[in-house]
Amino acid sequence: MPRKPLSKPAKPAKVPVHGPQHSNQVRIIGGQWKRTPLPVLSALGLRPTPDRVRETAFNWINHQRDGYWADAQVLDLFAGSGALGFEAASRGALSVTMIDSNAQVTRQLEEIKAKLKADNVQIMRGDALSVAQSAATRGQKYDLIFLDPPYQQSFLEKTLPLCGKLLKEGGLVYAESGLALEFADGEAVPEWLANWEVIRADKAGMVFYHLLKYKP
Repeated sequence: MPRKPLSKPAKPAKVPVHGPQHSNQVRIIGGQWKRTPLPVLSALGLRPTPDRVRETAFNWINHQRDGYWADAQVLDLFAGSGALGFEAASRGALSVTMIDSNAQVTRQLEEIKAKLKADNVQIMRGDALSVAQSAATRGQKYDLIFLDPPYQQSFLEKTLPLCGKLLKEGGLVYAESGLALEFADGEAVPEWLANWEVIRADKAGMVFYHLLKYKP
């Protein structure tokens, strides 16, 4: 029997990346860079927020902000692929500070920033907890903080309490977790969650995602 012709190889991502090859990508959902692909470094086991989840989350945030991003100062403490931070920047955030502790990740984020000419983005290599503590000491405040840390390492429990000191009045935290952060009436709420109100929450596969407000 004649062989079937081989299918054409997929086109490479538009954003060039050096170093480890990426096996998948996500896309910016809205704003000036809508549909731009963001490569994901497969060698590092990054777990970027899926497009559908990100679309839902940003719909929540848009509703809370009345769709206004021009004055938004954003902090992304576990930047990874940059999907959350670049999404906010694409929608017109005044500033987006993206933090990651991995040198390969921050190099890739710098390449994407240069490709997009994203002047409203600042990328730093550093430990999320140390950066958050330092920013709180300086009195730095943000309108929106993204927390999408590695699961099973207690990063969320450690960083969320610090975020209360980093938020402007009415500010928001978007958090992803392997467990739900909502509790039924009568259930004991962990101390690190005691001052937080879950205003929106949903689940996609094994990922729970939430929009939080601080309650002093």
